Amino acid sequence: MRTASHAPELRAAAQHIGRRRFLTVTGAAAALAFAVNLPGTAHAAELDAKKITEDPFTLGVGSGDPKPGSVLLWTRLATRPYEPDSGLPRAKVSLRWELAHDSGFTRIARRGSVTAHPEFHHSVHVDVLGLDNDRPYYYRFRAGNWISPTGRTRTAPARSALISELKLAAVSCQAYHDGYFTAYKHLAEEELDAVFHLGDYLYEYAVDGVGGARKYTDRRLPSHYNRETVTLEDYRLRYGLYKSDPDLKAAHAAHPFIVTWDDHETENNYADETPENDVPPEEFLLRRAAAYRAYWENQPLRKPQQPAGPDMQLYRRLYFGQLAQFDILDTRQYRSDQAYGDGWQIPGPESEDPARTLTGAEQERWLLDGWKASHARWNVVPQQVTFAQRRDVPTGTFKLSMDSWDGYPASRARVLAGAQAAGIENLMVLTGDVHVGYGLDLKKDFNDPASRTVGTEIVATSISSGKDGAEKPANWDRLTQANPHMKFYNGRRGYVTVTLGEQQARADFRTVSAVTTPGAPVTTAASFVTEAGDPGLKPV
Repeated sequence: MRTASHAPELRAAAQHIGRRRFLTVTGAAAALAFAVNLPGTAHAAELDAKKITEDPFTLGVGSGDPKPGSVLLWTRLATRPYEPDSGLPRAKVSLRWELAHDSGFTRIARRGSVTAHPEFHHSVHVDVLGLDNDRPYYYRFRAGNWISPTGRTRTAPARSALISELKLAAVSCQAYHDGYFTAYKHLAEEELDAVFHLGDYLYEYAVDGVGGARKYTDRRLPSHYNRETVTLEDYRLRYGLYKSDPDLKAAHAAHPFIVTWDDHETENNYADETPENDVPPEEFLLRRAAAYRAYWENQPLRKPQQPAGPDMQLYRRLYFGQLAQFDILDTRQYRSDQAYGDGWQIPGPESEDPARTLTGAEQERWLLDGWKASHARWNVVPQQVTFAQRRDVPTGTFKLSMDSWDGYPASRARVLAGAQAAGIENLMVLTGDVHVGYGLDLKKDFNDPASRTVGTEIVATSISSGKDGAEKPANWDRLTQANPHMKFYNGRRGYVTVTLGEQQARADFRTVSAVTTPGAPVTTAASFVTEAGDPGLKPV
């Protein structure tokens, strides 16, 4: 990894941070130093938006985290998104926003103004309140004479509302250098209530001048993309590259996104404060602080998710009437380090240590307490890594992934026991990470195929990571034989839609044939249902 050029005040502060930082006076001082360059200066320079001569809405618009009567609107001004300053001076800019009942904006529901601060790379997060429940809305921003693309969003139903159906999509893993975001073009055309992004929104790896597997012939990407992301400027630039993709912009404009991260938004397979590579803890925390800051700036997230240095509470809970409760997890920031050096390993005392945790104790309590209070028909857990057991071979000696829940079986057992204790009958886990689509039954005891099925897991394949993939990857026979609870396995790119109803939930695995060339059509590879009160995937 290259030497990082972090801001000197952050580097000085990080030297005082211990493994359990921010619990001391020194830690508090470090936290303040990590918060430098936050807005708040009364006499900050201001740019008259009417003097902006190039389109500042090159990254489009987005919305997220729908609640009853409320939704979060996002945009980031960038006239030149491939440049470090995005083409704008270090000055605040006043924007206007409108939210309407119709796409022609003849019936305005709410309007207002918001300031785009240079400290947040001219991103804005507008929490619009006082709206009708369970209604679609259209929104846009204005900067001087420039008008953004129009976005469509919707609010959630009242928590007490009886709704008959909810349709969502789950997506993950969109390595720019591995191919085009064709799946997003098709996703934008789906009729959906929300999209859940389950992590790896961007990758830290270098992107060469032709965009890797995209093999551009009509453009040349700047050389600063051809390096690993480490600093705040690096991560900001990488979001500028990703979010300028037209298919990703179309998906964000079409649907509200509910996002969580995995590892690559920061660094491959990091665990809490332990980096993948052998670098000092304070160096990694600087990198984590930079990655978290850029993530918040570029996602439709509310104020409670704004990071404080290298810490950011991303786990949160959303409700869609009495039909569904969504407990969105963060399985990266609080986890124990991977056992046996990570990778696929034979399980043993180290991985099976009951003290190990994937969620951290506080998040685990929050999840189980939320289930105890739940009255939802479906309790859905959008998260990152595979929850069900995955043996690599159908023989007596097998290996498991130490980065997934298989590397933390005691943590998984506590979660499943908590669901049972809370009387959760319709548990569904949504997963990303592995660049394939899986349909899995969750078993009370994965080592006993006859054990009771206690829920289902729907794994969304990648948008582009892994390049084109294959319908049947090389290990298809081994994995399906080794894991009888695996009802579906497909290695193409795409996404999955899930339709929740009172009587059943339906999963449609949508795939594209190629991502290394643009324009591939989308097809439904398979469809499954799981019935309310009778968990287990059945093919349609």
